[in-house]
Amino acid sequence: MSSEPYFTDGTFTLYHGDCIRIMGEFPEESVDLIFADPPYNLSNGGFTCQAGRRAPVDKGEWDISFGIEEDFCFHDRWIRECRRVLRASGSIWISGTYHSIYSCGFALQKNGFHILNDICWYKPNAPPNLSTRYFTASHETLIWARKDRHSRHTFNYRLLKTGDWPEDGLKKEGRQMRTVWSIPSPRGLEKKYGSHPTQKPCSLLKRIILGSSRDGDLVLDPFTGSSTTGIAACATGRRFIGIDTEPQFLDLSLARYRDLIRSRTGDARSVEPGCEDDGVT
Repeated sequence: MSSEPYFTDGTFTLYHGDCIRIMGEFPEESVDLIFADPPYNLSNGGFTCQAGRRAPVDKGEWDISFGIEEDFCFHDRWIRECRRVLRASGSIWISGTYHSIYSCGFALQKNGFHILNDICWYKPNAPPNLSTRYFTASHETLIWARKDRHSRHTFNYRLLKTGDWPEDGLKKEGRQMRTVWSIPSPRGLEKKYGSHPTQKPCSLLKRIILGSSRDGDLVLDPFTGSSTTGIAACATGRRFIGIDTEPQFLDLSLARYRDLIRSRTGDARSVEPGCEDDGVT
């Protein structure tokens, strides 16, 4: 590759730059699992609620919408590159709100992916709606797809059915994992080094990674942000590559990763909730 890593130790690797360009340097069929949390295109001058207070919804230039058609073209391009680097036995997860997830779903089908499930991630601690003109948004949608209709994807069915998932009040013990997951948004230890505006909880990513990859697999996140995907991947014995355009979030990712490494030397206080090394096995 011509692009130098922002950081790598052979297990956890970060790249700074445009994900389409950097993925273009990866070999074909080199990645086992992809989790993508692309821009939601929500930064339009609106307001939301954070910690009980009114706050601007603008997240940064990377989240600005350029219109329906241009936004879709972007999703189409990065999803096409994901398909090229994904192994035949691999799968992709994409998270989003209604602002982006339908474009991503169409782009997946347009590029030959076969959609397996859509997951409703219900947030029991979602903030209220301040306008009082809409329903309170309390979930995000996750799309799970394999490379094509005939590929044989990894799915650890028994682990998801019989494992211990204490964070989810909807999961019934010993029953099949269903498509509505109740997992709180991240807080506390998961944000002690700072936070990303669309940060995901470790419990969510750990479930996805354990359910759809194997020990030692390579996990890719093309919009890594604060690298919850990478923390969960490394905590469960996988390798990780993350890409982001914002250096401050790569630095946050490194702080979180180094904290995970320190936890392995015996300081259990530094382990983030949901990403413990001795979690679900």
